[in-house]
Amino acid sequence: MELEDGVVYQEEPGGSGAVMSERVSGLAGSIYREFERLIGRYDEEVVKELMPLVVAVLENLDSVFAQDQEHQVELELLRDDNEQLITQYEREKALRKHAEEKFIEFEDSQEQEKKDLQTRVESLESQTRQLELKAKNYADQSK
Repeated sequence: MELEDGVVYQEEPGGSGAVMSERVSGLAGSIYREFERLIGRYDEEVVKELMPLVVAVLENLDSVFAQDQEHQVELELLRDDNEQLITQYEREKALRKHAEEKFIEFEDSQEQEKKDLQTRVESLESQTRQLELKAKNYADQSK
């Protein structure tokens, strides 16, 4: 019985069917043709014991392929997440660098303003001393 995604294989009539991947289904078809050739050439007894083992191997292989596909999807999602995280990291790194530059500019302007104010204070203190000296001189002359 054929389906879109693969072939349905049933171990026993009325059992639950499992959809096989195209890859495993193609491999099963090749093995089945080889078994038919062996049966035609020798006898059904030649493959009687081997058939359940081959079926079990094919089912396990199909299961592994399905897990691999799931892992590939998960890997792709993780890669996408990683790309987004790297992009976010780079953006935040640039923002941090910009903020640090602004902070350094702010510190420099504050330092310059502090120097300017200190110079002004010194100048005013000098003027104050000069005025106090003049005031003292005037007071001395007035006496």
